[in-house]
Formats: sequence, structure tokens, C-alpha cells
Amino acid sequence: MHYRLMLKKIQRLIVILSLVSTIFLAKIAYAYPVFAQNAYQNPREATGRIVCANCHLAQKPVEIEVPQAVLPDTVFEADVSVPYDTSVRQLGANGTKATINVGSVLILPEGFTLAPKERLTDELKAKTRGNFVQPYNKAKQNILVIGPIAGDKKGQLKEIVFPVLSPDPTKDKNMNFLNYPVYVGGNRGRGQIYPTGEKSNNNAYISSVSGQVSSITPAENGTTSIVVTTTAGEVIQTVPKGLILDVKVKDIVTVDQPLTLNPNVGGFGQAETEIVLQSPKRVGGVVGFFFTVTLTQILLVLKKKQFEKVQAAEVDF
Repeated sequence: MHYRLMLKKIQRLIVILSLVSTIFLAKIAYAYPVFAQNAYQNPREATGRIVCANCHLAQKPVEIEVPQAVLPDTVFEADVSVPYDTSVRQLGANGTKATINVGSVLILPEGFTLAPKERLTDELKAKTRGNFVQPYNKAKQNILVIGPIAGDKKGQLKEIVFPVLSPDPTKDKNMNFLNYPVYVGGNRGRGQIYPTGEKSNNNAYISSVSGQVSSITPAENGTTSIVVTTTAGEVIQTVPKGLILDVKVKDIVTVDQPLTLNPNVGGFGQAETEIVLQSPKRVGGVVGFFFTVTLTQILLVLKKKQFEKVQAAEVDF
């Protein structure tokens, strides 16, 4: 009884610490795959668009590389390339410059899952070290998400490796040895819209009125007050911290005109490819067929040479 009581106390302490860390540490992250996980049951819409594009509005490239074919119950890697400029820093949620973060979602065929750690090779463990890959939810074990991952300064290309376990149709009757599509989405940098519909500070700040800029006053907290004189009087607009102004005093502005440069340096991209779940019997059959054809060709050549020798001997006789 004493042991169970201690165990319950420890569990409660862990829950409390988790809640506290979520509340106080969430602000230091710059992207949350959990946003999509909570808002959408399936990250790929009926139109084929991956829902990350709803928040990451800029379009950027992404590439995926998987084996052309895999055998059942085999661990393989899906390599996702998310290109980004390492010399550029993004605007953080607190208005300061921060390293660009990247993330990715991999939509595999049903039956394909995240490879268990005990089945990873030393090479694959080294490639995935420090990157936490997780299923999208309990019902979608074939969809994997990762991120946010802090960008590095080793090159212009961020490689994300997903360790994947292929299914075995001999054990899972819902699977077949077929050609399957694979979809991927990859983003770099923060989004422009939160899942709640609110804009993040990763957008250009626009004017709410038309008029002339009469004054620009920086504040101690990093914000900037812009006074626009209109026909109805003066309107004060406060530009959030970290944004770079694109107007100056005496400039004429109109409604919805950007007052700052666009701070977004990231974006989202998606791609697709195919993978074949190959039957070992089929591979064995193909190998046997090629071996038979090769052996037949060799025998035909030998038989031809033997026939030519016989003909040459008859002519000499």
C-alpha cells in the first residue's frame, strides 16, 4: 500500500511538472505540429492539400526520397529535404531574431508505421539522434510528424530522416503487394496564421486608415508608435517589436498599405512519390527467371560452338 501511494504521488508530480513546463516554456518554441494534430483528424484534405499550408502561407520547395521498393517487415528510411537559407534569421514570437526552425509531416500508406527503436541500425540511430518523430495520432499511425527542429548552420539543406517499418501482408490481410503513394509536407520558419484564425507577428503590419504619416516614435518596450493624420483627425498605430518600418514621416499611406517590411522568411511545400511493397516470392521468381534465361543463353552458345566444331570436322574429312 505504501508503495502504491508513493507511486501515485510521483505520477501526480510528473503531471504537475508537465503542465507547468507547457505553460511557461511553450512560448520559446516557434512552431507546433500539435496545432494541426488537435485541429485536424487527417492532415491531408480531400483536395490533396496538406493542412500546414493553412498557417504557413508562403510556398517553398520540399523533396522526398524513399526506396523504389521495400520488402515486408523491413526498416527503411524516408529522407525529406527542406531547403532554407541558413544566413537568414526569423522573427520570433517575442519580437527578437531567432534561428529558423523546420518541421515535416510524412503521410505513408496505411500499414506503414514508425520503426521501433530496437530495430534501428547504428547508422539510422545516428541520423535520427535528437529528432523526435511521433505518429500523428493513435488512429493515424501511418502518418508521422516531426518538429519544430532548430535550424543548423552546416548547409543550405536541412535533411530530416524518418525511420519507417513496412507491413507484412502475410500477417496483415488488409495489406497487399502493391504500388503505394507517399505524401510529404515540409515547412521552415513560423506561420502567418494561428489555428484560431489570428495573425501572428510574422506578417507585415498594415495601416488601418488613409492619411499622412505625421510622426514615428519608438517606445522603450521595442514597439513603435506611428501617428497618421486623416481628415477625421490623428490615428495612432502601434507596430509590434521586431518589425522593420517601410514608411517615414510625411509619407502618404492608404488603407491596408503595409507599414513594415514582410518579416516572413519561411514557407511550406509538399511533394509526393511512390513506393512498392515487394513480395519476396516475386523477387525470387524474377531472380530465378533471369538465372534460367542466362543459363539457357550460355547453353545455346556452347551448343552452337559444339555444332560448328562438328561441321568443321566433317568438312575436313
